[in-house]
Amino acid sequence: MMETEEKIPVAIAEGTDPTQIIDFLIVKPANQWIEEASQRPIPKMLFSEFWHEGEICILFASSGLGKSILAVQIGNSISTGENIPGFKNEATSQTVLYFDFELSDKQFEGRYSEEFKNHFEFDERFIRVELNPDADKPEKQTEEEYLINSIQRCIKETGAKILIIDNITYLRSDTEKAKDALPLMKKLKALKREFDLSILTLTHTPKRDASKPITKNDLSGSIMLFNFCDSSFSIGAGTSDPNVRYIKQIKERFTQKIYGDDNVIICEIVKPDNFLQFSHTGFGKEIDYLRNISESEKQVEREMIQQRHREGVSYRNIAKEFNCSVGKVQNILKVKNEK
Repeated sequence: MMETEEKIPVAIAEGTDPTQIIDFLIVKPANQWIEEASQRPIPKMLFSEFWHEGEICILFASSGLGKSILAVQIGNSISTGENIPGFKNEATSQTVLYFDFELSDKQFEGRYSEEFKNHFEFDERFIRVELNPDADKPEKQTEEEYLINSIQRCIKETGAKILIIDNITYLRSDTEKAKDALPLMKKLKALKREFDLSILTLTHTPKRDASKPITKNDLSGSIMLFNFCDSSFSIGAGTSDPNVRYIKQIKERFTQKIYGDDNVIICEIVKPDNFLQFSHTGFGKEIDYLRNISESEKQVEREMIQQRHREGVSYRNIAKEFNCSVGKVQNILKVKNEK
């Protein structure tokens, strides 16, 4: 006799527990979800509307734009419980684990000192972590498994609820491929649930066209990484001053998009005394900070789009490759066909 499938009841008898676990799913009336959620505290801002408590947030940008500078500044703010001027931090001072897989200790010292003297004094709750080159990895574990297990031990021994990972590629060898990005995001989500964490991860973008607005497509492994993170923001470069940067919201779940194309935060990278940092200078429109492209560059782009079309690439994939709309691709190819 064949087993019948378990059915979700249309009505639930009064006084009974309405929660059901059906394989991979938790089933409850909508009102119960809301009631249970209302008993938990409202997540506080850790870095203005860009990153809230309980979120996995991704900060991405091209190399050399200051991701690590900003991330250390955010971590320092959380460890002291003080705001970065121009930004909001609603959380109380607490332990921050900063996993630094980018800089050596000497490079870190250089950033937070005056010519390696007069060092900046971090709060004791700001804990920096780097790789141990002399560690003996257990034979039965991959390097990725060993690293994740080591991170878990750090969390348990420090009791930290805030993790900043600089950068995400050290947790997974190739995050540009969806098949590699998905297991990584699942591991981060598992860590978040198990230890009630807030996680900020940094990642590089492939070389991007600085004449176009930053979008989710600029994120390495964008489909899986972007879909599984709770929030995301990016750093763009100014065109007239090498120290000018802008910060833009790319994804948000807990708040409205405040810092989009028409309202990015403008900053300048400065080093007053012994602390390299982003200094909030105002607000602006992203288009004012994009590189102007010449007519010859536009012609090269048109020819490349036409070539990709001759190779049989779809309009949609061409648009994704050149970070433009499908309509633009169609217009370029229409002009070509009309000649």
